[in-house]
Amino acid sequence: MGTAAYVPNELLSRLVGDRMYSVEFVLNDYLQLRFDGRLGAGPVTLNCYVWPVVQTTDRLWHEQDLGYADSLRRLTPGTVTSTCESTGAGIRIDLDTGSVVIHPAREDVYVEIAELRGFHDKAWMVWRPGEDSFEDLA
Repeated sequence: MGTAAYVPNELLSRLVGDRMYSVEFVLNDYLQLRFDGRLGAGPVTLNCYVWPVVQTTDRLWHEQDLGYADSLRRLTPGTVTSTCESTGAGIRIDLDTGSVVIHPAREDVYVEIAELRGFHDKAWMVWRPGEDSFEDLA
């Protein structure tokens, strides 16, 4: 038997109701967003290997914008209100404090786009260009 078919937003939607409590810049290579884990599993971590766009009520913040890091920091502590994942739009995590959107240009991706792990059942996901919700980046 093969593995089960991937269902967009099924794993990502598990973040709804969780609090994003940490934003960590790892060197100048990638970003980690940490969320409260449920059922005693510890934190759930979204590693962003491309810089996400931060959307607030008044503007969009891109990595090259002065104040980008502060815009990410201001999202914490924020509770996830909804998530969306689809081809052509990528990943979107809406919080009560703003949104994180990950849909890079093809030339901004080296190998992987993002990775989500830390759930109590060990479920995880890695998004790559040309696959799943990023098949438009092939």
